[in-house]
This record gives sequence, C-alpha cells and structure tokens, in this order.
Amino acid sequence: MDTVKISSGQAKIIAHRGLSGIERENTCPAFVAAGNRSYFGIEADVHITKDGKFIIIHDETTNRVTAGVHKINVERTTHSKSENIILPDLDGTTIRKDIKIPLLDEYLSICKKYGKTAVLEVKSLFSESDIKKLVLNIKALGYIENVIFISFALENCINLRKLLPQSQIQLLTKRELTSDIIRTLCENKLDLDINYKKLTKEAVDLLHSHKIRVNCWTCDNKADAERLVDYGVDFITTNILE
Repeated sequence: MDTVKISSGQAKIIAHRGLSGIERENTCPAFVAAGNRSYFGIEADVHITKDGKFIIIHDETTNRVTAGVHKINVERTTHSKSENIILPDLDGTTIRKDIKIPLLDEYLSICKKYGKTAVLEVKSLFSESDIKKLVLNIKALGYIENVIFISFALENCINLRKLLPQSQIQLLTKRELTSDIIRTLCENKLDLDINYKKLTKEAVDLLHSHKIRVNCWTCDNKADAERLVDYGVDFITTNILE
C-alpha cells in the first residue's frame, strides 16, 4: 500500500495524524511513515492528562482507537492509565507492540529527526497555564520555530499568540467563510484551517488579500486536491495524498 500522488504545485502537503491512510492514526509508526516521505508537515492532536502529561490522541477517550476495548478519558486520568495500551493495527490485529498512544515529546522528536514541520492541534480548551506549559515543553526540545499550532478554540489561539508573536497559528473551522471570521483572524494575526469543501477560488483570493494563509482539511480525493492547488491554497491536510 502506498500514497496517492498528486501535483501539489505551491501547496504544502500535511500528513493528517501522521500517514493515517497507511498506519494507525496519531502513533509513532504513522509519524515515521510520513517522515520517510515528501510531506512538508506532520499533523497530530494533543491532550493533557490529569497529571499534566501531553499525549497524542484525537479523541478525549480511548474508545474509538481501541475499538471499545479500553474506555479511558485521557484528560480525567493519569498518563499511566493509557501509556501501555496496545492499539489495533488498521487490520484489527494487535500483533505489533509499537502501536501505542505517544507522548508529545515522541511525536516532536520524530518530526525533528525527519525535518518535518509539526502541525499541532490543541484539541480541547486548554487553560492559559497549560498553554504556557505546552509552549515551554516544546521550547525545551528546541523545536518551537518548526511548529504550526491549530485549534478550533479561539481562546487557545489567542493565548498562543500572546506567547508566540512570530509563530504560525491557524484557527480551525467547519463553518462557511464569513466576514466575521476574516475580521477575527486579522484582529488576532491568525491564519485559517478550514474544511476544504467550504473553499472556492474567490474565498482563497479574499483570504490572501488579507495576508491570511489558507490550510484545508481533510482532502483524500486526488481531483479535489488538485482543484485546491489551482485555487492557490497554502496547505492541504490529507490522510493519503502525497
């Protein structure tokens, strides 16, 4: 199994939750698979556990990624409750013992090793102190200049901007593009990460006229992606395209 190749033009391609079309999402194997290919960036989702550990998982609970075998809310329990869980491979087997829920440091170390930009989604609404802790953690690893932060929570984006005036920070949205969204982005010096189906060439041109970079999620169709390239998007987030 391999990726589906596209003509990406000027658009930078981001591996969604790692190369999740081939490996289990948000795991070290998925990050390494993306690292070994031509991706510009590797996207991942971060939560904070009850004991203050930053872990990489999309949902607040382990229900979906363990096919219901483990039902742990990672934000309400300590890291020790989830660190040794073996996740099923895409074929449902648990033969491989390297498919686990990684820590933030593991994800970032893989991005650093392969020279990839880390596109880090702050999943839930973090407290301001947890945002500060997250930034300090990444700075300690010496990789803060190579991280693009994304979040559906505007408050997360605003608190990140306070600490990181030069970093790329993208507000995630499922909504149609409106003048209110553009105004919010401009006021807070944010870029946009939008559902790709909400984009038109006119919308991309409008955003660029305000010096807003455009990322879009999650496009796995070759024809759709190449249309987005023609629109002039800056980034395409995908599970399988390359």
